[in-house]
Amino acid sequence: MWLIKRLSNLLSKLVALNSLVILLVIMLAAFSVTQYACFLVNSEAIVGQQLVDTLNGFLLKVSILAFIIAGLFHYFTVKRIVEPIKHLSKASKDIQEGKIPSNISMTSSGEILELIENFNSMSETLMAAQEQRNNMLRDIAHELRTPLTNMNGYLEALKNNVIEGNADLFGSLLEESRRITRIVELLTELNSWEKGNYFSDKQFNIIKIDRVLKDTITSFQLKMQEKFQNISIHIDEAAIVGNSDGLIQAFSNILQNILDYNTGDELEILAVKKDKTCRITFSHTGQFINHEKKDLIFERFYRLEESRSTKSHGAGLGLAIAKSIILAHEGNVELETDGTHHKFKIEFPLKEKYEYRTLEKEDS
Repeated sequence: MWLIKRLSNLLSKLVALNSLVILLVIMLAAFSVTQYACFLVNSEAIVGQQLVDTLNGFLLKVSILAFIIAGLFHYFTVKRIVEPIKHLSKASKDIQEGKIPSNISMTSSGEILELIENFNSMSETLMAAQEQRNNMLRDIAHELRTPLTNMNGYLEALKNNVIEGNADLFGSLLEESRRITRIVELLTELNSWEKGNYFSDKQFNIIKIDRVLKDTITSFQLKMQEKFQNISIHIDEAAIVGNSDGLIQAFSNILQNILDYNTGDELEILAVKKDKTCRITFSHTGQFINHEKKDLIFERFYRLEESRSTKSHGAGLGLAIAKSIILAHEGNVELETDGTHHKFKIEFPLKEKYEYRTLEKEDS
């Protein structure tokens, strides 16, 4: 049993167990027959054919007894080995029925332990995905309820001749309709990027990330000059595998968020190459963000303040889309803050074995 516990491979365990059972049967039968033969010859003085017949009968009985003992030993040992598999089977059935099982906690090793750990990880992922889906559906319902209620109220009043239609009323209805359309389009865009670059229909090529960033900054130049007195920009040349349009949208969403909630007069944008990565940071002073909630700003529809309404500040999906785009590029984004001084940190893996000068020649 000690040897079986020490083995980590399931096949090795079963081979060792079967070998042990066979050895047990042989040793039990051989020892019993040897001792009984000595007893018959020395004590009973039985020899010749009578000894052979007596030993044959005894061997048959011992074999049956050894088979029963070895069978019971084999049964209980194998049962203990495959017990985790039964729990996995039951948990799999729960998943098939739409239930999320609790983590399986059993003492095991080798392939069985790896299987249990992978299954627990899968269950946690499914639970997180289900919770995310429920939260998303709740958020979508919350965001669409107000414009739909407004539209239904006005349309019902028009139908019942309670109010008369005019340009202002129809303009308000059009704005509510556009608001709903905007939310749906943003959700579609978010979903397309959350598939990742291996499953998305987006085209990924080797691009100059510095040029993409500079083009984005140029489009925000006037707005930035209105908001900030001091703007510091330093951008190193770097090439990555990516989608230019997607990255422009990600950078634009971050810059727009900075402009919407800025309270200071300084902005610093850095893009440097370090440790085979391109690290981009946007630093500014903005409205207060609780350090414990800083990661939530990348969630769908999340707003730090209720006063940040959908009408005035978009649909609450800008940073969520930016994060999805960056993750699709195998990058990472996070927010560092002490409450009011915020720094968006983005990191992309550089495209190795590809000279930046080659890109310059291709562009020319």
